Amino acid sequence: MDSRKRRSPGDEAEQEGQRPGCKQIRVNGKRHVAALILARGGSKGIPLKNIKMLAGVPLIGWVLRAALDSDMFDSVWVSTDHDEIEKVAKSWGARVHRRSPEFSRDASTSLEAIQEFARLNPHVDVICNIQATSPCLHPKHVKEALQMILQQGYDSVFSVVRRHHFRWKEVKKGFFTFTPHPPLQSGKVAYYEMPPEHSVDIDVDIDWPVAERRVLRYGYFGRVKPEVVKLMFCCVSGCLTDGRIYLSASGEEMVSVNTKDTMGIRMLQREDVEVVLLTSSEDPVAKTASDNLKKRMGCEVVLVGQEPLSDLKSMVKQRNLEWKDVAYMGNDKADINCLNQAGLSAIPGDAPVVAINAAKYTCHSVGGKGAVREFAEHILLQKEKARSQMEQDRIDRSSS
Repeated sequence: MDSRKRRSPGDEAEQEGQRPGCKQIRVNGKRHVAALILARGGSKGIPLKNIKMLAGVPLIGWVLRAALDSDMFDSVWVSTDHDEIEKVAKSWGARVHRRSPEFSRDASTSLEAIQEFARLNPHVDVICNIQATSPCLHPKHVKEALQMILQQGYDSVFSVVRRHHFRWKEVKKGFFTFTPHPPLQSGKVAYYEMPPEHSVDIDVDIDWPVAERRVLRYGYFGRVKPEVVKLMFCCVSGCLTDGRIYLSASGEEMVSVNTKDTMGIRMLQREDVEVVLLTSSEDPVAKTASDNLKKRMGCEVVLVGQEPLSDLKSMVKQRNLEWKDVAYMGNDKADINCLNQAGLSAIPGDAPVVAINAAKYTCHSVGGKGAVREFAEHILLQKEKARSQMEQDRIDRSSS
């Protein structure tokens, strides 16, 4: 993460491709502060890495959420040359700077991309360049670093982390030596030290499975505190099963259930999370199959109509719960309202795009092959984080 003041525009080129709603003048002398995430489509290691799902969220979504929730920026931008990255960026609330082919090559540098953005957006006074590959960034890190420019008078601030191999060296508290990038790090320069556990750079440090475990532990999940789920609704067809119905020689309907998923349900039940299985009037499971599921899983099985939310509101109310206390797992268009409403929501990895856009978590596993178990583990991790946070709040209150 690097932040710097803009020099006087001078004879810079006129802005091109102006975006609607972008501030063009300073209001009451206030400087325009912009976040800029560079996300080129080409990636030699992992194709379209910047929008690859990491712990259920596109990689770039982690830093966009932190930037937007910091409330420090007048605008948040993604600089890209790729249509799919543009779509994801906009879906997360960012504006898009369409990078020119000249600065989208393998040999193009970050500095060139930042300079192009600055030239085309002369109204921006302070640019905060946030690495798309740093998914453990939190809003507080952004705030604290930017305040060094906005309140303490520094011209450039860049983030560092203590390691055995670095290009900066602290000679005494607050003073350091390092090899600078003059166009970015000049004038009165300061550093912001990131906690090691939050400094994850997928380009350099870490492979994808390890990164996911780190993000689930240290990532920023939004303004809402981790939810303590008390009730989970799970669609049978497409989530607990692969969506297929088998017919026996006698004409009896059967479904196949993965033992990984049944174990996931039992894990939730052991943690006092009630699990309700949903069958749909649009895609019904025969009564015998429903009865077998109820007996095997120890769960209530409920038939819902075309709009599941209408049928489930009363169940939530009867249990004296709010939707923030509910987890929902669905897999299609009919589930969108419930996916949006629930405190935690997920879809299997093979769900259609319309459901993916509504869910808070996208599983790696597909329906009927471990997706329910994966979501169950995610729910329990959030419960653990909520407990830790409540314990820390208790300690803070007792020590104050």
